[in-house]
Amino acid sequence: MITVQNTINAPIEKVWKFWTLPEHVMKWNNASDDWHTPFAENDLRVGGKFKYTMASRDGAMSFDFEGEYSVVKEYSLIAYEMADGRRVKIAFEPQNDGVVVTESFDPETENPEELQKKGWQAILDNFKKNVEN
Repeated sequence: MITVQNTINAPIEKVWKFWTLPEHVMKWNNASDDWHTPFAENDLRVGGKFKYTMASRDGAMSFDFEGEYSVVKEYSLIAYEMADGRRVKIAFEPQNDGVVVTESFDPETENPEELQKKGWQAILDNFKKNVEN
């Protein structure tokens, strides 16, 4: 698994809300400014599904990032399986200075692991920026 991490300087309730509510996901779920998430839906429960449409701002490319939840522990842990069978786990750990968010995921086989790590880290960094502003 590949792991990315960041400390978000905000209360756990805010971090959780921004991570899970579609109206917030649409504001932070991109690795660079030339991409965005114009659509998001999220049924946050075990067996529930999510779908985020990720698209280039110029309209040239888009894809649906989707999966089904296997674990949902409020303010603590989310795990899901992506449509292609890869697994993801996100841990939320409140600390004195904020919340440590640790995201671990099975890599795909088309791109180098370092590139995948950089992309997921960029999205997590964008999440941090969005929550803290």
